[in-house]
Amino acid sequence: MPVLALAIQPPQPVAVVQDVAVVASPVPVIPVAQRLAALGAAGSGDRSAALDADGAPAPITVNGRGPAPREDPLMRVNEDSYKAVQVVDDAVVKPASIVYRGLLPGPVRDGLHNVLQNLHEPAVFINFLLQGKPGKAIETLGRFAINTTIGVAGLVDVAKRKPFDLPYRPNGFADTLGFYGVGPGPYLYLPLIGPTTVRDLGGLLLDKAVLPLSVGGMFRNPVYAVSTGVVKSLDERVRFDAELTCLQHAGRPYDTERAVYLARRQAEIDALKGRSNDTSGGAWPTGLEVDGKPCVQPSGAGGRTK
Repeated sequence: MPVLALAIQPPQPVAVVQDVAVVASPVPVIPVAQRLAALGAAGSGDRSAALDADGAPAPITVNGRGPAPREDPLMRVNEDSYKAVQVVDDAVVKPASIVYRGLLPGPVRDGLHNVLQNLHEPAVFINFLLQGKPGKAIETLGRFAINTTIGVAGLVDVAKRKPFDLPYRPNGFADTLGFYGVGPGPYLYLPLIGPTTVRDLGGLLLDKAVLPLSVGGMFRNPVYAVSTGVVKSLDERVRFDAELTCLQHAGRPYDTERAVYLARRQAEIDALKGRSNDTSGGAWPTGLEVDGKPCVQPSGAGGRTK
């Protein structure tokens, strides 16, 4: 399988850097590599400036201190937010996720994950329509109908199995904005949300508004929002524990997570536009290597639920 490298140079006198490799799973290799290389271009915005003499994506340097990069003008504020979130994660979220994993058997946790995923299907359906993809929209509607009925309110993902063979395809309003050429805007690192961008944050808020505005009832109840938010946070913390731990142990964890996030989102947008061979539908795409040690996504982690 092709390997995509996010090369971060060894420590230098003027900047703290660290070796990290990003290994592609089902995500398109060339678009991601080019995106990572483009991030390292000297602020020119010219993708060709980030290619080596052979035309391959050149390694990029993730700098420690210094001027904020173009994609992260609020870097100082974001770094402070990142550090505060890590403190809360170590003190509260990670211990709570350990209890969550210990108390609930795997099939129960999978069922809760499936319910959250199923609740997002109406937003997925709407956005495939907005993107002019009626076939995928109809498949999504079929998934939602099958899993809500036969799958007992989404507890069991029946639709992905034979004879239906309808896989989950993440989508949302942020993806639609990107599909029509809206750039990501400044990078943000926010409490309760984590890495995002102005575009992705706006899209997320629209995603969250679909059920309250279209269905109402319990979906407008703050208890619903809080409870699903807590379960989602614990679910993702358990599913991506190995990868998150790997990121936290990188030489520059904030810079590494930013680069991985931006590359992943660009790969997902490229896939929607048909510019890549991605068939994952935007699943969390990368394993990581720090200091030559692989960080592999846990099996069955699947795509992140928006």
